[in-house]
Amino acid sequence: MEVLLHGGRALQETEDDDMQVKLGFPYTCHFVNHINSRGIWFGDNPLRFSLPLLMIQLSFITIITRSIHFLLKPFGQPSIVSQILGPSILGHNTLFASKMFPARGRTVLDTLSVFGFMLFIFLIGVKMDPTMVLKSGRKALAIGILGFFVPYALAGLVALIIRHVLPLDNEVKSILPLVVALQSMTSFPVIACFLSELKILNSEIGRLASSSSIICDVFHWSIFSMRFVSKVATDRSITTSLGSFMSGTLLVTVIVFGIRPAALWAIRHTPEGKPVKEIYIFFFLVALMGCGLIGEVIGLSALFASFILGLVIPDGPPLGAALVERLDCFVSVLLMPIFFTNCGLSTDVFAIQNLRNAGAILLVVFASFVGKIIGTILPPLFCRMPFRDALSLALLMNSKGILEVAMLTNLKKEKVMNEECFAIMIISVVVVTGVISPLVKSLYDPSKRYIAYKRRTVQHSKCGEELCILACIHSQDNVKTIINLLNATNPTRDSPMNLFVLHLVKLMGRSTSLLVAHLPREKPSLNPTQSEQIFNSFRKFEERSNGAVMVHCFKGVSPFSTMHNDVCSLALEKRTCLVIIPFHKQRINGETIEAPFALKHLNKNVLEKAPCSVAILVDRGNQKKGPFAMAEPLSYHVAVLFFGGADDREAVALAGRMSEHPNVNLTLIRFSSLDEIVGGTVRSRMLDTETLGEFRLNTLHNEQVSYQEEMVNDVASVLAVTRPMENTCDLIMVGRSHRESQFMSKLANYSNHGELGSIGEVVITSHSKNSKPSVLAVQQQTRIWGLLDPEESLNLRRVNL
Repeated sequence: MEVLLHGGRALQETEDDDMQVKLGFPYTCHFVNHINSRGIWFGDNPLRFSLPLLMIQLSFITIITRSIHFLLKPFGQPSIVSQILGPSILGHNTLFASKMFPARGRTVLDTLSVFGFMLFIFLIGVKMDPTMVLKSGRKALAIGILGFFVPYALAGLVALIIRHVLPLDNEVKSILPLVVALQSMTSFPVIACFLSELKILNSEIGRLASSSSIICDVFHWSIFSMRFVSKVATDRSITTSLGSFMSGTLLVTVIVFGIRPAALWAIRHTPEGKPVKEIYIFFFLVALMGCGLIGEVIGLSALFASFILGLVIPDGPPLGAALVERLDCFVSVLLMPIFFTNCGLSTDVFAIQNLRNAGAILLVVFASFVGKIIGTILPPLFCRMPFRDALSLALLMNSKGILEVAMLTNLKKEKVMNEECFAIMIISVVVVTGVISPLVKSLYDPSKRYIAYKRRTVQHSKCGEELCILACIHSQDNVKTIINLLNATNPTRDSPMNLFVLHLVKLMGRSTSLLVAHLPREKPSLNPTQSEQIFNSFRKFEERSNGAVMVHCFKGVSPFSTMHNDVCSLALEKRTCLVIIPFHKQRINGETIEAPFALKHLNKNVLEKAPCSVAILVDRGNQKKGPFAMAEPLSYHVAVLFFGGADDREAVALAGRMSEHPNVNLTLIRFSSLDEIVGGTVRSRMLDTETLGEFRLNTLHNEQVSYQEEMVNDVASVLAVTRPMENTCDLIMVGRSHRESQFMSKLANYSNHGELGSIGEVVITSHSKNSKPSVLAVQQQTRIWGLLDPEESLNLRRVNL
């Protein structure tokens, strides 16, 4: 029989539960080599063996936390609430806990939870960009400083008054300063997780909260480090203090000047787009285990060493993303629920007996909460941020999560905090977190700021006015077709184009989103990145335009689920009148390549929330080399299908610009029917007639522009017109949406994707696999203050905000 010390009851548990020996210290006994069970048919109880017990514990933890999260998610509750609530409720049924979580099985569970937390801290370090501290603007710096010191001062004052006024237990008095420090912190890992769950990581307050939390963390851990050094110097001998300091400094030096250069070397030797070699991954995982071990040996803890190691590894692709990809699922799905379960099992709500103690601690927590609200909300309001947004940011900065839970668990383990105080603090974390999440969801909607105050469309752009366009790029494959389209719009010195190119990149291996202007290198690289290759193509387009095009390049790194925020915010800031974004399906060398569903979701969000007109570009991939990519000019054939409505008028406005290009041959086809072809008001039909009349008048003497009318009755008659275009056209332009009518209802069956609308779907489905024309589905601006219907009026109405 082997004796294992354990922090549970002072009992000895053997195969016979009735045998209990009381001793002066807590320990647990179990038989050696009881790992695998022979099975119930051979008389074994599987739950008395470590492997079956661990498997049922992991299964239970996963099922119960996921189930509770599923039930609480409609109420806006984050995952941490369900991960703590489930085990804390069920784990305190004595009979259930003794069977599912017996003392002899807690050692394995505790070890796995700490190991999982170590890996989690390492991944946080990998995803974190420490240079954000230097890049933070004045607003983030002010929020970070005030967001730490105001609650620290206010909660500290309240704690000081309580200690001298109320007759509290000595243990409660001693932990009040710790409560003040804990509540004043705003940890970056917690904020990053919350922003990701709320899907506002790349919103305005998301970026501000990320930057401010890092500033706040710097101050908190600086004070914590000074306290730790002071305590070691006071309580330990000079030899011990000096040895601890020197060994810690040596470990950090080896990590920074030994392992970081190795990481940079591995990145340089990994071609862009290629996976990181297995040997590199193996090396850094071994380094993680080694640094964790050394940290435990010298007394710095494996957690600190793991975080420093993760911090020196550059975030994002290729190395950071590869490490996160390998470990993230294993850590977040399997190991971290164990960590929260241990915390839940350690939380005994019934340990709260003295309401005066609970009131004192909660009063300090509330004072810190109010102080952080005040400290965080003042700088944004001073910078004229809307009150709802500033309040949402202040609430976010009050978020508590895994780091606070880990610190509380450690304080209890070190006997600094008793059962009662621990339970009060855990409850406060759950309550504050549970209240903040739904409040922020109800207060903050990033899309509200994308509503423009004036018309931003091609149709309403004045003749000779600078045309501002935002072109979104996913990969190099999108570049050629978009450049051909842009050049076809005929930018000239008299009517220039201000082009903003946004390379959209999926967030991988980092915690913070990114939207930055691209600055070209002083010396061109022999191995340019994908972004540089894309931007170089547009720079060459700018050079060939002879001053007619001005190109500004941006790179956006964010999750697919919120990538539309980058597109919409840039379009709003730069006051563009058109956003061009690739269709989620692409045809390359005759084969249809379907991008992830997330890209379809991205396009849908951009169409719904963009502050200007939007065009979805379908690249068929079968075009000959673009006429504008070659020295010798060639013809570019464009067809515009006009049925009626605001979107069709926007397509005609864009076609009007193309008609002036000397190499563009344009055909405008107006469809009509015996029945009403498109629904709408009399005003809408009048605008259709006016738009077509103006177009015909402007192109009357242009031999490269033709106009024809087609009478159609059903889908087959439309297909009869569009099918011949697959061999004659390079681009087909259509309006995306049309008002409901009997004729349009017949085309509804073709709208499978929703991005292109019924007419766009008819065009791409009617053509053969090897058809060459690209398709551009145009949607006129739909979001504008005071204009409920795009066809209602061409003028704005004053609104009261």
